[in-house]
Amino acid sequence: MKILIKLLLLVLPLVLLAKEATVEQLFSVQTVKVKKETKAQRIKNYGYVTMDQTRMNSVSPRFGGYVVKLYADKIYKYVKKGEPLLTVYSPEVLKAKDEYLNTIKYNKKRPNKSMLESAKLKLKLLGISNKEIAEITKKRKVSPNTTIYSPIDGYIFVKNIDKGSAFNAKQKLFQIVNLDEVWVEAKLFSEQRTNITSIKKYELTFKGLEKTYTTNKKLLYPQLDPKIATLTLRLQVNNKDHKLFPGMYATVISVKGKETQLTLPTTAVIRKNSKYYVFMVGEYEGEYEPLEVSVKIIDANTYKVVAGLDEGDEVVNNALFMMDSDAQINELY
Repeated sequence: MKILIKLLLLVLPLVLLAKEATVEQLFSVQTVKVKKETKAQRIKNYGYVTMDQTRMNSVSPRFGGYVVKLYADKIYKYVKKGEPLLTVYSPEVLKAKDEYLNTIKYNKKRPNKSMLESAKLKLKLLGISNKEIAEITKKRKVSPNTTIYSPIDGYIFVKNIDKGSAFNAKQKLFQIVNLDEVWVEAKLFSEQRTNITSIKKYELTFKGLEKTYTTNKKLLYPQLDPKIATLTLRLQVNNKDHKLFPGMYATVISVKGKETQLTLPTTAVIRKNSKYYVFMVGEYEGEYEPLEVSVKIIDANTYKVVAGLDEGDEVVNNALFMMDSDAQINELY
C-alpha cells in the first residue's frame, strides 16, 4: 500500500478558517508532465586563458655585444614582424661583415663563388638579416652596428635588456607572444571524460565581453590533478581581435549533439542526501507521493530523466520544500 503525503495536515488551521478552500488554492500547487524533447545537452565548466605555446618566440642572439639603441623599450609593447627591436654593436659580427666585404672585393678580381658563399653563410649563421647582407653587397660598406628585428607579430612579455646593456651569446633578450590564437584550459571532472568524443562544439564566454567564442579544437591533457581530481581540457580559440588575454576566466559550455530524451524542469526535482526525488500526483486530490528518480543535467533549467518516470507522468513543479518537510515528518525518506 502506497504511503501518500497529506498536505492538508500542514494547513489544518487555514482549512478551519476557510472550509471551502482547496489544497490547490491554498498552496497554488502547480504540476508538470514528463515529456519528450529533442535538444542538445549543455554542460557548464570553467577555465582560464593561457598563451598558445606554439606562438611564443624568444629573441636570443647567437653573438654577444652591447645595446646601442633600444626600440622595444617597454614590456607588453606590441611589435610587428620585421620591426626593429634594438641596434647593437658586436665585435664578432663586425669581423664577419668585414670578412664578407673583403671576399666580395677579392671575388671581383679572382672569382671564387664558394669562398663568397662561405663568407655569406657565416653571417646568416650568426643571425644577420638578409636585408643587412644585401646592403653590404650593394653599398660595399660595413656598418659597425647591427639591428635585430622582431621575428613575429606579438606582445613583448619578457624584456631582459636595457639601453647600454651588454649581453652574451644565446642570452634571451625578449620573449614575444602572438595572441592571434590562445588556449583556454578548462577543468573537467573525471566522469566527463567519456562524453568528450560526443561534444560537437564549445561555447566560451568571458566577463565583460558580449561576444561568445566557439571552437571544436581540443586536446585532453593525459594527466589528472590529484588534489581536486580534475582533468584539463585545452581549447584553441581564435583571438584575432585581441580581446582575450592570459589569465582571463572563462565559462565553458560543452554542447553535445541533439537527442530525443525525457525531460523535466529543474524546479520539479529536489536533491536530498545525494539522491534525486520528485513528488508524483496521487490518486486523490491533495495527495502526493515522493519518488526517487535518476536524472542528469542538460542545462541550467532542464533535467534528463534517466530512470524512474515515463512520458506523461505528472509531478509537482513548485513548493517542493513544503513537500520535503511533510515527507520527513511522515518518515517517507
